[in-house]
Amino acid sequence: MPDDYPDGSATVVRGVDGCKAGWIAVTITAAGPIEPQVTVSPRFADLIDGAGIIAVDMPIGLPERAGAGGRGPERHVRPYLGERQSSVFSLPSRSAVHMLDYWEACKVALETSDPPRKVSKQAFFLFPKIREIDQMMRADPTLGRRIFEVHPELAFWRLNGETAVALPKKVKSLVHGSGLALRRAILVNHGFPEPFLDKAPRGAGADDLLDACVNALIARRLHAGTARPFPDPPLSDAFGLTVAIWA
Repeated sequence: MPDDYPDGSATVVRGVDGCKAGWIAVTITAAGPIEPQVTVSPRFADLIDGAGIIAVDMPIGLPERAGAGGRGPERHVRPYLGERQSSVFSLPSRSAVHMLDYWEACKVALETSDPPRKVSKQAFFLFPKIREIDQMMRADPTLGRRIFEVHPELAFWRLNGETAVALPKKVKSLVHGSGLALRRAILVNHGFPEPFLDKAPRGAGADDLLDACVNALIARRLHAGTARPFPDPPLSDAFGLTVAIWA
């Protein structure tokens, strides 16, 4: 944990998730009672300052070639998630992720995967956010000490007694009330005030808010040194970025 934050930001952690308006961030102290603050920003870079540890639900560390089942982290976490494992998508190569056109991305993905595989539209819509983080962290390697990849469903698994949440957050792209209620209960059990969880800010969905909250709790575990990487030990990509999902 970095200790060179004279402004006190080392005592603050942040969970971040992608949302319609860009990024939603929930900020809490690294220990003690949870008094959360929420922010929505169009740029991930705007969320870097003011927190010692940032846990974000977005891939960090991209493969030069994609294998069956995705990167090591995807293959390692799926068995823990039961029916929720479909929420962990396989990442194509870095060169495919950096294509701006869908069909070009599919072409490059086919050329840089074994077995050959195209890109799903759902994954392609995430590429701008993945590129944003990839470019920023390659430009400033010191960010690897502060920014960590997480996955909300693995985070809920960890905080739910290492049991996957039984119901999904969404069904056919619509929020699933019972699934959200289960996740709210887990967050309340870990100290989040219930009223905070009831209304998402403008530009973010109810599920985005809960994901940012659970990511913030994993940021606390990272700060305390109790988070575990999947795989363990972590891998690294061609640029030295850590490749692991933490929980």
